[in-house]
Amino acid sequence: MSKFNPYEHINMQLNPDGTITRLISFPTAKTNADPSSGEPILSKDVIINTEKNIKCRLYLPLKCTSNVKRLPILFYFHGCSWVQFSADNPALHLERQWTAGTLPALIILVLYRLAPESRLPSQYEDGEDAIRWLKEQVSDPNGDKWIKEYGDSSRCFLSGSGNGGNIVFNLGLRTVDMDLDPLCIVGLVMNQPLFGGKQRSGSEIKFATDQIIPLPVLDLVWELALPKGTDRDHRYCNPMLEGPHQDKIKYLPPCLVLGFGMDPLVDRQQEFVEMLLNHGVKVHAHFDEVGFHRVEILDARRRVQLINSIKQFMNSQLTNGNASYRRQVPNS
Repeated sequence: MSKFNPYEHINMQLNPDGTITRLISFPTAKTNADPSSGEPILSKDVIINTEKNIKCRLYLPLKCTSNVKRLPILFYFHGCSWVQFSADNPALHLERQWTAGTLPALIILVLYRLAPESRLPSQYEDGEDAIRWLKEQVSDPNGDKWIKEYGDSSRCFLSGSGNGGNIVFNLGLRTVDMDLDPLCIVGLVMNQPLFGGKQRSGSEIKFATDQIIPLPVLDLVWELALPKGTDRDHRYCNPMLEGPHQDKIKYLPPCLVLGFGMDPLVDRQQEFVEMLLNHGVKVHAHFDEVGFHRVEILDARRRVQLINSIKQFMNSQLTNGNASYRRQVPNS
């Protein structure tokens, strides 16, 4: 019986010099920003950091641009277990087009750097750059036309799936120390967020042989993503442990956390929800007993349910008084 190789499971090869080779490459999906093309959802790429060559992909539902009301702005951080693939591939492109039109929202897909070439906190820094870019566009009279004409900077959300959900949480903490004005982040959406720890959770043991993300793969991706010399009890991986980051949690806006009962990560996610609640954060949590990690990728019905949950959460923040949410800045 051959020994399980986590690199093979995620289609990667470990090279003798310690680097990795991704064995599957995805084509880059083409954007279309021409309103006369007949496309219902326009898209375009923008450079947000020229030094690091970091870009975002914007999605604008054309049918909504004729409305007087501006669109909420939704940042999205894709799930790739930190290491697997960039967000500009065809599958994610189609998914974001569908999401932009269904919510509807002006979506900013952040094409953050991958590990291990860029270890944490690089991905959080790329998220900060994206927020700063948006702020610059809103404040600049000659800023991006889509942002200026169609986006509502007072209704911003941070969202992500898998490790993208981890980015949303850690980026939310970073915004506590940022001057966001005139932006207002009114909610965080974390779909099956990726967290871990040195001590095994019950669900990690129960679902250790999960087909999507078995335990050896979980350990590997954290080994590749965390700062060198650290372990899975680092706050980037295990924020439930005590640390200075805990002092900022109470300043987070309302959060939506989604999970499934057959996900190896579900115990971590539920512990994460308890942590948020203990710090006084308003939390909307939905955990379906039946479903595995990222089940919505394979099950269209679950995908519709997920987007409906996000849509309901967003509407609740914008119609039930939470749109007036303003971050309480900690005393300096």
